[in-house]
Amino acid sequence: MSSQQKFVYSFTEGNKDLKDLLGGKGANLAEMTNLGLPVPPGFTITTEACKVFLETGTEPASLHEEISAHLDALEQEMGKKLGQADNPLLVSVRSGAKFSMPGMMDTVLNIGLSDASVAGLVAQSGNERFAWDSYRRLVQMFGKTVLGVDGELFEEALDEAKHAKGTVNDLDLDASDLRELVEVFKGIVERETGRAFPQDPREQMDLAVHAVFHSWNGDRARLYRRQERIPNDLGTAVNVCSMVFGNLGEDSGTGVAFTRDPSTGAVGVYGDYLSNAQGEDVVAGIRNTLPLSELEKLDKSSYDELMAIMQKLENHYRDLCDIEFTIERGKLWMLQTRVGKRTAAAAFRIAVQLVDQGLIDLDEALMRVTGGQLSQLMFPRFAPDSASKQIAWGLAASPGAAIGKIVFDSYTAVKWSRSGEKVILVRRETNPDDLDGMIAAEGILTSRGGKTSHAAVVARGMGKTCVCGAEELEVDTKRRRMTTSDGLVLEEGDIVSIDGATGKVYLGEVPVLPSPVVEYFEGTLHAGADVQGGLVQAVHRLMSHADGRRRLAVRANADNSEDGGRARRYGAQGIGLCRTEHMFLGEERRKEVEHLILADNDKDRELALSTLLPMQKGDFVELFQAMDGLPVTVRLLDPPLHEFLPDITELSVRVALAEARRDPNENDLRLLQAVHKLHEQNPMLGLRGVRLGLVIPGLFGMQVRAIAEAAAERKLAGGDPRPEVMIPLVGTVQELELVRDECERVLAEVAQSTGVQLDIKLGTMIELPRAAVTAGQIAEAAEFFSFGTNDLTQTVWGFSRDDVEASFFTAYLEKGIFGVSPFETIDRDGVGSLVKHAVEAGRATRPDLKLGVCGEHGGDPESVHFFHEVGLDYVSCSPFRIPVARLEAGRAAIETAGSDSR
Repeated sequence: MSSQQKFVYSFTEGNKDLKDLLGGKGANLAEMTNLGLPVPPGFTITTEACKVFLETGTEPASLHEEISAHLDALEQEMGKKLGQADNPLLVSVRSGAKFSMPGMMDTVLNIGLSDASVAGLVAQSGNERFAWDSYRRLVQMFGKTVLGVDGELFEEALDEAKHAKGTVNDLDLDASDLRELVEVFKGIVERETGRAFPQDPREQMDLAVHAVFHSWNGDRARLYRRQERIPNDLGTAVNVCSMVFGNLGEDSGTGVAFTRDPSTGAVGVYGDYLSNAQGEDVVAGIRNTLPLSELEKLDKSSYDELMAIMQKLENHYRDLCDIEFTIERGKLWMLQTRVGKRTAAAAFRIAVQLVDQGLIDLDEALMRVTGGQLSQLMFPRFAPDSASKQIAWGLAASPGAAIGKIVFDSYTAVKWSRSGEKVILVRRETNPDDLDGMIAAEGILTSRGGKTSHAAVVARGMGKTCVCGAEELEVDTKRRRMTTSDGLVLEEGDIVSIDGATGKVYLGEVPVLPSPVVEYFEGTLHAGADVQGGLVQAVHRLMSHADGRRRLAVRANADNSEDGGRARRYGAQGIGLCRTEHMFLGEERRKEVEHLILADNDKDRELALSTLLPMQKGDFVELFQAMDGLPVTVRLLDPPLHEFLPDITELSVRVALAEARRDPNENDLRLLQAVHKLHEQNPMLGLRGVRLGLVIPGLFGMQVRAIAEAAAERKLAGGDPRPEVMIPLVGTVQELELVRDECERVLAEVAQSTGVQLDIKLGTMIELPRAAVTAGQIAEAAEFFSFGTNDLTQTVWGFSRDDVEASFFTAYLEKGIFGVSPFETIDRDGVGSLVKHAVEAGRATRPDLKLGVCGEHGGDPESVHFFHEVGLDYVSCSPFRIPVARLEAGRAAIETAGSDSR
């Protein structure tokens, strides 16, 4: 890398479009500076410098000199020098990646304070308590963040100081108390690290910069990136900003504000404020905050200026903005802005509101919401008339209805969750080290903190239910219990229900109701109802626009008329996968399949097939009626036959017991022989799919006859059935040709016997690597392909899904081998490349080849975008994922149009 590369930018040099280089925080600080807003001067060290540092273990050769030049310029502008004894310049060193990662990386405030300069800060501020409090904070943050000292040691020392003073409030500690506490903190640093707390201000700054670089690869940052699917190679920028102080007295303070409510999307004044505090006090939730509206009473001038700035920023960014600010002796300073994290409900409402305000169009509004958010809106909610006992009421920080056993630390949350328990993580306040537990829990409950606390911000970003600041609860993490205001004690393992939409906490399990968004899709919502402040109307508008924009059709995986009807209500444009094996379930039908398996001559086999035929036909008549006018792709029998037989262990015991009683059951003996005969070491790669149709004469013919006769019956009744026959697990065109010949013969016989002309397409699933590679040949005999990406993923990776997900997937995810499970999101490089090849080869042979996907990837948001890109005609997924697929198909079309225009 060239030594001439620029690694440091002043806040006056960047803009909001340089997030890749300056990180989100640095780019937005530069943007606010450009807008003329009151931003403390400073500079940003780029993500490129971080990448060099992480790759080589040392900073770029020119970085120290560049930092010195910008520090000199900052000192000139401020009229004071970093850490000088009589008039010290103090700075903050803060992380700032391209994508917001709240609390996941490191920040150090008050860099430049030392034994020498603290007296200068006393003289500069005229406030001895403030100066020693600032020094105390520096030693604590620097010790924990930069030097790796256990943060609990500082917290315990602080608690001891407050206890000695007879208080629980930091503000009751005076200058003398804080001076003593600084000495205690410095002693902790020296004892734990073997070195004294650094007194050279430049050394402090350089070490803090390196600590921020290192924090990019910290455990909690890696975990958060994995959870949010943020790439690992971006690196973080570092922002060095001149300090402004909210802890100078009652005319100072710090806060976090949102231009709209991040929980609901409602327009108004939202945020938290703390007088006489620094920024971490608000976010950490250590002290319960005041609502932002209270600032108007405390400092109307600063409040009015803040409101004007918030409006300016929202109009400029054309979105909800999250703002951090400090007031220093009546002077307002802007420390950060970013497009704010929000709940799913807020995302939909805000997107539509901004359209109505003329700030964005419907295309951009659709790109502001995601299928994942829509999925969250389809979760159930608590019944409003429940008789459950309410035990607390906190702040509604992140909506949802969460029920689980209470646990009091992250480790237990993860452990219990992995054993199948649903848990609620209860803390006084969360911190970044709780991320594992927050991910594992159904919901988060804290007794401290506001809507901008760590718990609230992270929960909203993850779509987790969260109630914060439930002050009526006394949380005792050491004794693993919490106590309500009326003396009720809840031990770890007791069940509570938390309502993130209202902030209410209930004892026990509260009944749940369907989401109004689900009721909207089901068609059971009262017409014209203004549910939840226009949420349903917002969903309707954006779904309608998505349907108008998308190219991909969306079908359902459905096996019966009930599922088909639901899929149709959810907006399905047909059935992409009807699994006929599900039609053989039930005692009576299973018995008939047993007869087919046990048949050892043509007569018995034909008798068994003739018995199954009317059952299959009846199922198809119902299904075609439910899906009248829409395509229905019917997959012929796919699973190994042993799945229709009794369990070998259970059957062996039954036979042994009968023999012991000297009363053998002839049928059980024959079944046991059949089970042994059909036993395979790896049945998923054995006698199944097309192989069954070729080995068991008449099996596929019976199924095709049932489909054809059902279609003919529906046509004669005035219906419009549109069945398609799909042959599974084809690996070579010869297999498909043999089965196709049989299918065409049966279809011709049914057409002749009923007098009904049938147009039934014949196609295949592409679910084996060989099928994908030879797709050009297979297309000669297939009128459509449907990619079975579940089995294709198994066979490409060499995975047995049921085994590997339980045995080593967790380790693979933790080690970064997977960013996400390939069964959840399509593996673009491996499985995806085969799909792309098969699409191109198939259409080269047959240009009108219809192409779809019927694995569960068809309902995964990211995968839908891939299927749009490679040119599939439709995706098919479970009925409940259809709205998500519709939304993402619309977003994929807009995204492609945008990239094409560029």
